Amino acid sequence: MTTMPPLGSVIQGSLTQGLEVRLHPDISVEDLRVGKFLVVQGRRARFFCMLTDVVLGTASPRILADPPAPHNQFLTQVLAGTGTYSTVNLSPMLTLITGDGDQPMELLPVKTVPSHFSQVYDASEQDFRSVFGWEDDPHRRNFAIGRPLDMDVPICIDLDRFVERSNGIFGKSGTGKSFLTRLLLCGIIHKQAAVNLIFDMHSEYGWEAMKEGKDVSMVKGLQQLFPDQIKIYTLDPASTQRRGVRHAQELWISLDQIEVEDLELLREVLNLSEASLENANILRAEFNKQWIAQLLQMSNDDIQEFCQTKRGSPAAIMALQRKLQRLENLTYIRSGSANNYVNQILRDLDAGHHVVVEFGSQSNLLAYMLATNIITRRIHSSYVKKAEKFLQSKDPSDRPRQLVITIEEAHRFLNPGVAHQTIFGTIAREMRKYFVTLLVVDQRPSGIDNEVMSQIGTRITALLNDEKDIDAIFTGVSGGQGLRSVLAKLDSKQQALVLGHAVPMPVVVQTRPYDMTFYQELGYLDTQRDRDKILARAQSARRDLGF
Repeated sequence: MTTMPPLGSVIQGSLTQGLEVRLHPDISVEDLRVGKFLVVQGRRARFFCMLTDVVLGTASPRILADPPAPHNQFLTQVLAGTGTYSTVNLSPMLTLITGDGDQPMELLPVKTVPSHFSQVYDASEQDFRSVFGWEDDPHRRNFAIGRPLDMDVPICIDLDRFVERSNGIFGKSGTGKSFLTRLLLCGIIHKQAAVNLIFDMHSEYGWEAMKEGKDVSMVKGLQQLFPDQIKIYTLDPASTQRRGVRHAQELWISLDQIEVEDLELLREVLNLSEASLENANILRAEFNKQWIAQLLQMSNDDIQEFCQTKRGSPAAIMALQRKLQRLENLTYIRSGSANNYVNQILRDLDAGHHVVVEFGSQSNLLAYMLATNIITRRIHSSYVKKAEKFLQSKDPSDRPRQLVITIEEAHRFLNPGVAHQTIFGTIAREMRKYFVTLLVVDQRPSGIDNEVMSQIGTRITALLNDEKDIDAIFTGVSGGQGLRSVLAKLDSKQQALVLGHAVPMPVVVQTRPYDMTFYQELGYLDTQRDRDKILARAQSARRDLGF
């Protein structure tokens, strides 16, 4: 039983619609915000709840028809708590059953409601720790992603549960999706929950990046925080060198590594017709891997002659040729045979290294989608073989390392038109079948196929305004209606709604700062800063000695 003063009493409610709580007269409604956590003490259990709405009420319509004058504070105080009152709506999330003796508290799904006039209290630090655990738990890979809006207690996600399914980070532009992504990647690396393959579209994760805001400042990248664990590959070596990135491996792709399946994903970007793709299969059957190189060298007469013997469409092939000429403008595309970079990346992943693929100036949609699809398809194919070998041998040494693939602009890969054909749609639907999952980062979740969204295990969502995007976030989520108002009222910076597989219940968090304190908690040492501290101590000692 809590010793804190109660905030109000349950007056009505239901399991589906939530609870209505009338606040006690001495409690100011202005102290309660949407997203706050409260505990209802029932007769047999405690109910951990989220505040979803705040309502002002009156006992008589006459008060509304003739309200007190603004200067009449006495009448306002007389009416408070009797003629006027406040209610809040709560959504029960979990039932907390206290164990006997030394038994731990048990968390159960909510299948009933507390009785009339049950008292409501602020959630205590112990309540939060019972629900979300603590970061130093030796039995779990917990990672503190933030804290509640009104308390300084960590909210942890279970990284083992997080990486075993595909996950999403969503929010409109400018809400800090990149910082959230970087924060989570640091947690996965620090806790060794999985290895990461990160397609860094805007060169924000591998090395340092600019912090958003009025003050121009930089934040550390993954290789600076984990220098021995991060491998950077670059599709634009000149850009990487200009940014001062160290030890980056150049990566390129040859034309013979591009398959017709890759062009299926690029249909919208390249404006390819169905006829062009059908004729691409005819060319692939004739020229094997060299089909694009052969096509780009063919004259109109060559195309006419080819179509006469292979029953192709000259117009469709000529259109395909014109549109594939855009590939020659990509600096990482080579006409000759490329190195087997996929094997290099796989060796790094097998060794427990995390791989960042930087795009530099090659960050347009065509360049990003082509390279990402080609690399991922081959990585996934290798993991399928490894998983099948492990399932056959049952030897723990054959078990592949869990792999998380991070992609931005995810709706381009997972929209309803292509999700069933791309490797990313396959990975999202497979969950952890082959030890490969996705971390999708996007500002338009409504553009992602509903079937794929229903398979997203954990959703970390910053502010969204579009109704379609908000609807998409709650695809496949029971009780999502009560959370809509919570999501719509988030601050535009450093707040997020976390729900899904890696947390026991939906929670609004003030996200963890990505700053020097966080770097040091990861074990990072700022050599220059340490050197300055040592010098300052030495100078202070010299002064004390009279030098």
